[in-house]
Amino acid sequence: MRPEEVDTLGIYGKVHIHSVGFSFSSDLGSTQASTLELTEISFPVLTAVSFQTLPFVARLNSSMGPGRTVVIKGEVNTNAKGFNVDLLSGKSKDIALHLNPRLNVKAFVRNSFLQEAWGEEERNITCFPFSPGMYFEMIIYCDVKEFKVAINGVHSLEYKHRFLELTSIDTLEVDGDIHLLEVRSW
Repeated sequence: MRPEEVDTLGIYGKVHIHSVGFSFSSDLGSTQASTLELTEISFPVLTAVSFQTLPFVARLNSSMGPGRTVVIKGEVNTNAKGFNVDLLSGKSKDIALHLNPRLNVKAFVRNSFLQEAWGEEERNITCFPFSPGMYFEMIIYCDVKEFKVAINGVHSLEYKHRFLELTSIDTLEVDGDIHLLEVRSW
């Protein structure tokens, strides 16, 4: 990518940014410097939390559907066995998407709990993306036929919809061996 094509800079974590500068060299060797104007982008925020006690349960600001995204930022405990992230229907208590990284066995389990019964677990994954003590950003994107999940900007898995009433998915639950830092949805 050419430098002039860059239009977005993402900075994450507990930091306060006062200014951002960059410099570049022309083909003739002279260096030019510039200051980047900071613009705050406002997304609809489900909630912002800092070391929230678990379990964390919240209603989404808008129910799920194609094009909707939920982002969970956290830090895995140093002695973690696992944690879970669930998207569910508040009306029926059906769990449309159950994400359960199990650090003690390095399995990233996915499932659904529909009509009072668990379905068949999915565990296949190329690389287990979590380790004790690590910071993570989990992005859950709802597509027409499946959820797509990325960890720290790397696509990790897809999970085909078993619960088809996507607009009934209106609640997020997070629990387990993590420090929950932030949750957003848009």
